[in-house]
Amino acid sequence: MTHAAPEAWTLPWRGLGLSSNLSVADVPQPYRLLDEAPGLFDYVEYSAPLSLEESRAHASLFPEMWRRRHEVPVLFHPVHLNLWGPALEPTKALTDLDAHARAVESPWVGNDVGWWHVEGQPFPGYLYFTPPFNEAGLEECVSHALHVQRHLSMPLALENPAVLARRGQWHVLDFMAKLHARTGLPLLLDLGHLFSHQLSAGLPLEAGLDGFPLDQVIELHIAGGVVTHRGARRFYVDDHTQPVREELFTLLASLIPRCPSLRAVTFEGDGHPPEVALASLRRLRKLVPAGPRPPLTLRAPRELAAPPLTEESRPWALFDAGYAAAPASTVEDEAGTLADQDFRLAVVAEVLDREWPLTRLLLAGTREALVAFTGSKEFRKVFEAGGRSPAQAFGSWAMRRLRERPEEGASAALALEMLLPSLFMRRVPAPGPGQVGLRDDVRIGSLPVDLSELVYAARAVRRHLTARAWACGTLELSGLETLRQVAERPGPGPWSFIVRRRAGTPEVMTAPAALSGFLGKLAAQPVAEADVAPALLDEASGRGLIRRG
Repeated sequence: MTHAAPEAWTLPWRGLGLSSNLSVADVPQPYRLLDEAPGLFDYVEYSAPLSLEESRAHASLFPEMWRRRHEVPVLFHPVHLNLWGPALEPTKALTDLDAHARAVESPWVGNDVGWWHVEGQPFPGYLYFTPPFNEAGLEECVSHALHVQRHLSMPLALENPAVLARRGQWHVLDFMAKLHARTGLPLLLDLGHLFSHQLSAGLPLEAGLDGFPLDQVIELHIAGGVVTHRGARRFYVDDHTQPVREELFTLLASLIPRCPSLRAVTFEGDGHPPEVALASLRRLRKLVPAGPRPPLTLRAPRELAAPPLTEESRPWALFDAGYAAAPASTVEDEAGTLADQDFRLAVVAEVLDREWPLTRLLLAGTREALVAFTGSKEFRKVFEAGGRSPAQAFGSWAMRRLRERPEEGASAALALEMLLPSLFMRRVPAPGPGQVGLRDDVRIGSLPVDLSELVYAARAVRRHLTARAWACGTLELSGLETLRQVAERPGPGPWSFIVRRRAGTPEVMTAPAALSGFLGKLAAQPVAEADVAPALLDEASGRGLIRRG
């Protein structure tokens, strides 16, 4: 369904907000913070799938958000929305987006101008690809933005993207100003993203702001990040879990009075402990005082025809360079592309380590070996064919690699990690009064060979190499050779092991034979607490493996 463009939009004052991914497991939990410190902030800006039904089903904090949305207003910041890339969003997805935003009464929808996903499959860590800042990139972003706006009954706020590699001859603020001029859509200025561009280009933080249409900015974002060096270049890595840079607090204070259409300032504090988020929000509260303000009438753009999508800016070529499937020298700004690769590869490794911590270290523990995976047909098919996750693709790639190179000796580790998900398919019986049983998040498995030494070695080698890296500034990955030796000498089986699921990720734990045997019995049925040796009971309880009826 398309919407006729209104003559004007009326935008309410939102004030100071805190971002959330709507998971009860995430910190900070916005509603707990507000309960502890009423008036600390005014609204919640949340990220979730475009579909209201999908968000309701999968976002564990959604029920509380929905129940309190009139007490604590919300802004919908979907980040599942392509505003650049090889294909326009399907009409059904945009219809869902509009229905979602209307249902939660979000007065506008903001999103970074970038390529986020391929047919619903997001890039690992939601690390989108930034368009080139040139005429081709502009034309394609205009096509996307007008296509999205045509299906929305509220304005789409265009957010400047994060930048590591410089592509195109324009400054990011010039690019965003041209995008606003071509679409008439309001702007969302992310200060960390701006910092990333300025560092990559070697410019002062405020460069380009004097000619930028600050009167069209309706929202500002501030978040944490890390400044790193690569040769003579400096880069800002947009990582919301990190502390907010002092430069950004200073920039925010200078920009708030220069943005007459400003309606909201959002602190993207993902991952900050409550006490840390509290300190940042109190500082921001002084810049954005509580209290109502009159609504703003913003002229809506006239109906504009979207130019055809041409793909002249070659998004798939940037994908190949970003995941090192093609040399960095094949695209503009080789040094910036290498920095971008480093960030993307680190996120891929983190994603894989949730399900394949042993196999990933053995087969893709170095940058070169990890690139062998991200440059593989299995990884590319995640996005071209859909239906699979990067972790599933890694399992297929690992099996193929071991068929081609059996001498790499990771077969037993791969078999172990392929077994783990199936262990949680069967529920464990709950203990009755006076009994003890396995915890819901604990299972017992077995293999024909003993990998106790490998499980231990993986943790020991990681700890050793990380400690050395902190001391000398270099990660000496040749130390992984020890791990490969251990993988090639599994002990005789059978071997029983413990699996504990933490935040959805299975963790293999070794244990003495007596404890493993006891837990194996509990997997079949609970036992009377009085029948268990006190020392065994204390050890199992101390390791958090059992529960009492």
